[in-house]
Amino acid sequence: MIKREAEEKLKELAAGFPAVSVTGPRQSGKTTLVRSVFPEKPYVLLEDLDIRAYAKEDPRSFLAQYTDTGAVIDEIQHVPELFSYLQGILDSSKEPGRFILTGSQNFMLSEKISQSLAGRVGILKLLPLSISEIKNAGLAKKSYEDYLFTGFYPRIYANDINAADYYSSYIQTYIERDLRQLKQIKDLFLFQDFLKMCANRNGQVVNFSSLANDCGISDKTAKEWVSLLQASFTVFLTRTHHKNFNKRLTKMPKLYFTDPGLASNLAGIQNPEQLNYHPLKGGLFESMIAGELLKFRFNRSRENNLYYWRDKSGHEIDCIIDTGQNNPVPVEIKAGRTISKDYFKNISYWNNLSGNTPERSFVVYGGDNSQNRKAGRVISYDDIGELTGYL
Repeated sequence: MIKREAEEKLKELAAGFPAVSVTGPRQSGKTTLVRSVFPEKPYVLLEDLDIRAYAKEDPRSFLAQYTDTGAVIDEIQHVPELFSYLQGILDSSKEPGRFILTGSQNFMLSEKISQSLAGRVGILKLLPLSISEIKNAGLAKKSYEDYLFTGFYPRIYANDINAADYYSSYIQTYIERDLRQLKQIKDLFLFQDFLKMCANRNGQVVNFSSLANDCGISDKTAKEWVSLLQASFTVFLTRTHHKNFNKRLTKMPKLYFTDPGLASNLAGIQNPEQLNYHPLKGGLFESMIAGELLKFRFNRSRENNLYYWRDKSGHEIDCIIDTGQNNPVPVEIKAGRTISKDYFKNISYWNNLSGNTPERSFVVYGGDNSQNRKAGRVISYDDIGELTGYL
C-alpha cells in the first residue's frame, strides 16, 4: 500500500469528531485509506445491492448493528436516508470516530451533512496520489510528461496497469455511470463529446457559451454538466482573485481536470512522447501543478484557496494563493525546461500593482533546477513542496 499524506489528518479528525466523511473521485484510494487506518471497524459497502436494499428499507435496524462498534460505511451517497438516522446515534454518544463515511459524489454528501450532521462530522477530501507520495513509494516517473500521460490514480501504480487501458475503463465504468446517477443524461454520446471538449480546455479560462456552441447544447446545460463534473471530483474550477487594483478583470473561471492522465486520455493522447509537441501540454502541466497544490490543502482538511488573475489587457497570473492575510502569493506555471526572464514578466507587473515582493513571487517550471532570481524564486515541478508554507 502507498502511504497517503492524508492519513495523519484522518486520525486527527477521528479523534475529535463522532464521524468523519472522506470524499473524493472514484478510485482515489478512499477505501484503502480508511480500512487501513480503522481495520477493527466493520466494513459495509453500499454498492452491494442486497446491503443497499436493507439500508434503504430499514435504516434504523441496519444502523443498530453498529451502534456499539461503529463502522466504515462506503459509498454512503447511495442511501442518503441514513444521514438522518445517524444524527440520533451520534448525538446519543459523544465517542469520537464511531462512523467513517466515504463517498464519491461531493455535492450530495455535502448537502446531506449540512442538513443532518453539521458539527458532528469531520470532512476530508482525498484526491489521487501526489508526486511526493509517488516518490516516497519509490515509483517516481522519469519526466513530467510521464506524469501527464499516466496520471495519479493509485491502482495504476499499485498494479502497474497500462494508463490507456485504465482510463478507458474508468471513463466508461465510473464517470459515465456516476454522472448519469446524479442527473438523467439522455444522450450519452453527446455527454462524451462534452467531456472531450472540456479536456481540450484543460487549464484554460472556460467560456460557457463557446463550450455550449461547440457541443450543440445550451449555456445552462453546459454549466449544469460542469457542475456535475465538479460534484464527482472530475474537474475543479479556480475563480478570479477579488483584488482588481482598479483593473477590469476576466470574470470567467479556469477549468482544470483533477487528474491530467484522465484529461490526456479524453484528448486522444496515446503516449507520453506525443506530449512533447502537443498544444495541450502547457494546460496539462498547469493543471498538474494546480492539482498538486490542491492535494496539499485537501490532505490537511483545508478548502481550496487557489485563484487566478487576468485583466482585460491580457496580463495574467496563472495561480494566486490566497493566504487569508491580505497578501496573496503569485505563482506562474511554465512547462518549459529552460528558464526565461519572460517567465517573470506578468509577476513583475502584478507586483507593481499589489506591492508584493520578489521574495514572495514564484515560477514553477518543467526543469530540474530550483534557483533564486532577482524577480523571484524559480521552482522545479519536482520541488513543488517549497510552496506548501503558503498553503
